[in-house]
Amino acid sequence: MASLHMIKLCVGVAKVETLERRIGKGQWLTVHTRMTPKRAAELEDGGSLYWVMKGSVTCRVPIADITTKGEGKASMCHIRLHPEVIRTAPQARRPFQGWRYLEPKDAPPDLSTMDAGDLPDDLAKQLRELGAW
Repeated sequence: MASLHMIKLCVGVAKVETLERRIGKGQWLTVHTRMTPKRAAELEDGGSLYWVMKGSVTCRVPIADITTKGEGKASMCHIRLHPEVIRTAPQARRPFQGWRYLEPKDAPPDLSTMDAGDLPDDLAKQLRELGAW
């Protein structure tokens, strides 16, 4: 059975490279949200957080664990991420608030697993580096 994922807007970050640098420096390894997912166990079982940047899903980061700190209105959910950014095929998304569950069948494929088909290798490589494919 495939793992359940989350999708969230990456506010203040327009490029995958910026997110990679921040995570590489130890920043953004924990994402804070107000609501704890009811399906946290499914997310922790191999799920990823898919990031939407400038209207498109561009990458994902595997979820390490999810914890809730505090109680009642003062509670806060902490989603700890692995320090690995995996680029995905671009997938258009409209803006939304908070986060949403993302079923595996609806998740874009990783760029590393996509077939370049008839594209020349150098063109496929450039498109991947630009985050366009």
